[in-house]
Amino acid sequence: MELRVINEQGQATSTLAASDELFAREYNEALVHQVVTAYMANARSGNRAQKDREMVKHSTKKPWRQKGTGRARSGMTSSPIWRGGGRTFPNSPEENFSQKVNRKMYRAGLASILSKLASEGRLSVVDSMAMAAPKTKDLANRLKGMGLGRVMIVIDSLDDNLWMSSRNLPNVLVVEARHIDPVSMVHFGNVLMTKNAVKMVEEMLA
Repeated sequence: MELRVINEQGQATSTLAASDELFAREYNEALVHQVVTAYMANARSGNRAQKDREMVKHSTKKPWRQKGTGRARSGMTSSPIWRGGGRTFPNSPEENFSQKVNRKMYRAGLASILSKLASEGRLSVVDSMAMAAPKTKDLANRLKGMGLGRVMIVIDSLDDNLWMSSRNLPNVLVVEARHIDPVSMVHFGNVLMTKNAVKMVEEMLA
């Protein structure tokens, strides 16, 4: 697989040989959906809590007599069908939302997403993304010159100037190659990787 290498003006200057297993495999939509869903589910903290009919504050007095009123019988106001009553199956803070995904499936899902980005021309490679100074305006103009709006920048090692330059850009995310995740790659319209980052991803997902 040949990935296009672009310059500061967004023009393709050369190509970079990359692994076909990682950047040219067939897109597996079902696998990508499973990997993305599991990743988001595993990020949930599960700290929400609801009260059952025993925990809500209420009176144990019968609201009205059993017969003769013409209304449905009712025992107490904590009933789940009453407004302010307890939940039938309340959510617990100990609820576990995690989903298990095998390592091989997770790596295959990432490779499938990368292959999809590469086939659609939304994956580009640059020699380096180093910044001389932490200037948000400079990074914004640089990405604009490349023709990139909503973009995820993948680098081999964290550059403080690049990271600080991107913090106030809502449509730009800078991550190290070892921290890429399926949700971010699906969320952002374009992915920009350095040459060293491509090598790291190939080693990581080999």
